Formats: sequence, C-alpha cells, structure tokens
Amino acid sequence: MLKALDKFKESLTRTKDSIFGKIAGLVSLRKIDDVLLEEIEDTLISADVGIKASTKMVVSLKEKAKKDGIVEGNKLIPLLKNEIVSILSRPQKETKSHSFSKPEVWLITGVNGTGKTTTIGKLATLFAQKKQKVLIAACDTFRAAAVEQISIWAERSHVDIIKSKEGSDPAAVAFDAALAARARGIDLLLVDTAGRLHTKTNLMEELKKIKRVVIKALPASRILTKLIIDGSTGQNAVSQARQFAEAVGCDGIIITKLDGTAKGGVVIAIAEELGVPIEYIGIGESIGDLRPFDPQQFADALFA
Repeated sequence: MLKALDKFKESLTRTKDSIFGKIAGLVSLRKIDDVLLEEIEDTLISADVGIKASTKMVVSLKEKAKKDGIVEGNKLIPLLKNEIVSILSRPQKETKSHSFSKPEVWLITGVNGTGKTTTIGKLATLFAQKKQKVLIAACDTFRAAAVEQISIWAERSHVDIIKSKEGSDPAAVAFDAALAARARGIDLLLVDTAGRLHTKTNLMEELKKIKRVVIKALPASRILTKLIIDGSTGQNAVSQARQFAEAVGCDGIIITKLDGTAKGGVVIAIAEELGVPIEYIGIGESIGDLRPFDPQQFADALFA
C-alpha cells in the first residue's frame, strides 16, 4: 500500500510544484494582505485550477483568516488544502430511488487521444477482478484497428466483447450488445465509443443516437455516461467536459495521463465548474495505475 501511495505522490510531482511549490514560496515570511491573496489567486489560475475555483478559494481564505485572527502567510497552506478537499468532495448527484435491472451501462465518451480504449480495458479488468460479469461493446467502428485494439484488451481482461466489422453502424453494435448483456446476465456493459471532437455536431449526434438505442434496448437499466479527459490538456478539458455534458450528459469523469503533467490542477477546475464527480484517475500505463479518485489523497499528494 505504501509503495502505491509513493507512486501516486510521485506521479503528481509536477502538479504539486506548479501549485503548492509556488504558493509555499509566496507565503514564506509574509503577512496576509490583499497583495498576497491576489498573488495566490494568480498562481492557482496559472496552474489550471480555473478562475471560478481559484476565486472561490481565495475569498474563503480571506474570510477564514480574518475570522480566526490569522496573520501569518504560511498559516494559509492548511486552509488552502482544506478548500481543495472540500471542492473535490462534493457529494455525487443522488439517484432517485429506483430498482434497476442488470446490466448497468457505462457509455464511455471523450475526444480523440485521451486514452479512452485503454481506460475501458483497465475498467474491465478492475470490475472483473471484483467478480462482476463485464461485457464490452466495440462501437468505435471507423477508426482503423480500433476494434482489434479493444478486442485485445477484452481478451487480456478475460471479459466478453460484442463487435462487428469495420465501418458498421456504431448504434447497431450498441443495440446488439445491450440485448446480449441482458440475455447473459451481465453486471456491467462498457460501451466504447469513437473519440470525437466536442465541436463536431454530426459526431455528437451519433453519440446521442447510441445512447438512445441503448435506452430503448434496456429501459429498466441504469445507463450512465462517463467522460474520459486527458489531464495534460489543462483548461481545454473544462470546455470539453461542458459540451459533452450538454450533449449526452455526464455522470462521472475519468482523468487520464496525470503522471508527468503540471496541469493536474484542472481536476479542481472540473469539480468546481461542472459539479461532476471525478471517479477515477490514471497515473501510468499499467492496470493498477487506474485507480478510484480519493480527494483527500489527492490533496495530501499536492501538499506533501
């Protein structure tokens, strides 16, 4: 466990340096005043934490420092850490009391190059290891070798896959997979969709169609949309998430490629600006490097 925590902290080193490292330098041997607070806010914004989250945290820091009579700049560090945990720990949207039938469906979305297919393979492995019956729907039917790639992951994860020939209608594959999942008593259906730019209307409409046919095939199932975000894209990730959420909804976000990037502050920006829970993060290539997101652990790594 300790080794895993060490790797987690190491993977966030550049993000830590871009946030805590710079802020620690700012507050050292200084008194709290408006100039210092403005510099902290500017540092947070430049570290991809986003204007909304940065402003909110600095306003809160000022209020708490005044209320508690705190005057030393370095005393702001634990307060800032608590603010980050608070933003990242918002309760998930409650699901209305309802008895869903198997399978639960995760529609996996995202732009090109986010590591979507690889993430699906890792998710399949994680859930299969928990003794859940998992099925993958290979609906990325137009990208060369996409079906082959996800098929390799399915074999590696020891889970079944529903696929068709290259160029097939993605919605038709999703529909077939949905029916198969119900017939086989599957616990979780992972629907791999083609990477698409969030600005391309026709591709977003195709995504909506896939969701519609799955709902039609499985009206009694819980159908969720999960968005894969590349953590190294910084603030662009926020606009991506917003537009995908508007098109097909977004029940949870999985952030990949956090290792080696200084832009991990976007995790905070997304949580604040969209109110969507960060569910998993990817910090490496191996299966074990996709892990459930823990707000406290994330903040601890930034301020370690």
